[in-house]
Amino acid sequence: MSVSVHISQATYKDLASVTHLFDQYRQFYGQPSDPEGAQAFLFRLMEHRESVIFVAKDEENGKAVGFAQLYPVFSSLSMQRSWILNDLYVLKEYRNSGIGKQLLDAVSEYAVESKAKGIALETGVGNKGAQKLYEQLGYTRDDEYYHYYLNL
Repeated sequence: MSVSVHISQATYKDLASVTHLFDQYRQFYGQPSDPEGAQAFLFRLMEHRESVIFVAKDEENGKAVGFAQLYPVFSSLSMQRSWILNDLYVLKEYRNSGIGKQLLDAVSEYAVESKAKGIALETGVGNKGAQKLYEQLGYTRDDEYYHYYLNL
């Protein structure tokens, strides 16, 4: 499928359409649907400028078909900002049409413009399609560091 999309940084005007995508993204990862909670969460992030969201819209019908969300993180050692690409999602019927790559390109451009050191991301071990795309775009798998998490 060939689809023309326009990618832009999401604003409050995009909140409803991004909420819909975000709720589907969470369901994709096994979470229950919670549109009200998703909207409140995204609104707080926008309100406090705690994340940057890019939205892909089908140019033919204006429908939001994918999004990417970045969170800032800072390195004391390098004294620089990096971005964590925490969320990337494209509606099922729009996958394999290059939209994920376009969102990743927009994320990279933004990181360069914001003078970031780099972009970090995680993906599931079984998500081979995403791994292939990330590696094609120059992302490298970290074999040097172990990542730990304390669940509270």
